[in-house]
Amino acid sequence: MYSKTIEDYLEAIYNIILRKGYARTKDISRELEISSPSVTEMLRKLNNEGLVNYEKYSGVTLTTGGERIAKSVKMRHDTIRTLLKIILVSDKTAERDACKIEHEISPETVEQLTKFVKFVESAPMHPKWLEHFKEFCKTGEYVCEREEKD
Repeated sequence: MYSKTIEDYLEAIYNIILRKGYARTKDISRELEISSPSVTEMLRKLNNEGLVNYEKYSGVTLTTGGERIAKSVKMRHDTIRTLLKIILVSDKTAERDACKIEHEISPETVEQLTKFVKFVESAPMHPKWLEHFKEFCKTGEYVCEREEKD
C-alpha cells in the first residue's frame, strides 16, 4: 500500500498524460498545486521506487507498476465522484470529497460501490427511487407510490 501522496502524484501524472500525451514537472505542479521543487523531489523518489521514469528536463512517464496504481486510484476516484453525484452532491464537492475518500476505502467497498454505480447508470433513464430521493432532498418527506396514485 502506498501513501496518499504517492497515489495523488501517480493519479495526477496519469490524468495529465491522458489529457496532453505527456507530463512535465510544471504540469504536475499545477495539477497538485505544489511547488516545482517539491514535485522534482517526489519524482526522484518515485523514480527510485520504480513507479515513474523521470529525467530532469525530459518529462515523466509511468512505469507499468506506476500506471497500474494510477489506474486503480483513478477508478476509485471516478466511482466515488459518480456515486456522490448520483446522490445529488454538487460537482465541486463531489470532486473534492472523492479525492479524500479514494485513499481510505477498502477494496471490498470499492467493488460494491462500482457495481452499484454501474447498476444505477444502466437503469432506466429515471428510476422511480431516484426521483423519490430527489423529492425527499427537496422536501424532507418520502412520497410512496400509493400516495402518488391518489
